[in-house]
Amino acid sequence: MKKGSVLLILTGGTISMGKKANNSLAPLNCDEVLASIPEIQNMNINISSIAFSPLIDSSDMALENWVTICEIIEENYDKYDGFVVLHGTDTMSFSASAVSFMLENLSKPVIFTGSQLPVGVHRSDAKENLITSIEIAAARDDKGNAIVQEVCVFFEDQLMRGNRTTKRNAEEFDAFASFNYHNLAKSGVHIRFYPEYFWASGSKKPLKVHKHLDNNIAILRIFPGINEQTVAAVLRTEGLKAVVLETYGTGNAPSAKWLYKLLCEATKAGIIILNITQCRAGSVEMGRYATSLNLKKAGVVSGYDMTVEAAVAKLMFLFGKYDDNEKIKKELNTSLRGEVTIN
Repeated sequence: MKKGSVLLILTGGTISMGKKANNSLAPLNCDEVLASIPEIQNMNINISSIAFSPLIDSSDMALENWVTICEIIEENYDKYDGFVVLHGTDTMSFSASAVSFMLENLSKPVIFTGSQLPVGVHRSDAKENLITSIEIAAARDDKGNAIVQEVCVFFEDQLMRGNRTTKRNAEEFDAFASFNYHNLAKSGVHIRFYPEYFWASGSKKPLKVHKHLDNNIAILRIFPGINEQTVAAVLRTEGLKAVVLETYGTGNAPSAKWLYKLLCEATKAGIIILNITQCRAGSVEMGRYATSLNLKKAGVVSGYDMTVEAAVAKLMFLFGKYDDNEKIKKELNTSLRGEVTIN
């Protein structure tokens, strides 16, 4: 089997930081990152790299940066077996979710990874995360097909579907988790894949890249004591097209008449309200309890077990693609890239 090839896309983040001559931490270029992990040179894989200029902190990640990542993949799609995106951890799940929707008919791996400690720093997790991500991105089966054919996050020793991930910890090395879906692989002495959980679109069509996103959305988190003025301010935002409504438990919210009235007003005005549970694990089941009946009656759409990150990215993607709310609602309750389990 011919030697594999992987393109590294360096966006920034902790993994791109390293010690300079004066012992201070500063951004590194791609060559410096790779030089900090000499083991990469011994891998039987051709590795090339492209870096954002300038590199960005993931807290500054924006829609145009997601488009740039996808354009780099589009332009180099036929040249490489897989892609590894080096990214800061704070918004990695948002980016991986967005890119998963933007890349339609994907048949190659796109692996997001990063680190909790800068590369080259003692006890850094950067080396193992990057080496294993490269290995997964280059992995092919006996027929020469990519083993993984979706957008993923690899962190610590777990490969997860990107649009199922959430950053769970700011300090531990296992910073990410996929609470509502099985991991796709586990790294140990060997990399053990779980192909029964892979996303397979079945499409043999060419890669299609969606570059139009619409960010006229908001997140509204329900909490005890939330007042009418706050909810009204969000739902009456000029130009608002959709709201991710973070509710309690299986999709419950206060039964206050004013809340029901405002939700009805918003949905009648054409605003899509997507119900996502605040719990890290579990699914929305509107109608299971009386406190979710008003949401259902008001026209709120169930988000089932989608993460907030996937919900935000999916809404931006769908509003960038369609101007038909009924079509968007249907797509919200359809698994487009394995992001949701429909009950």
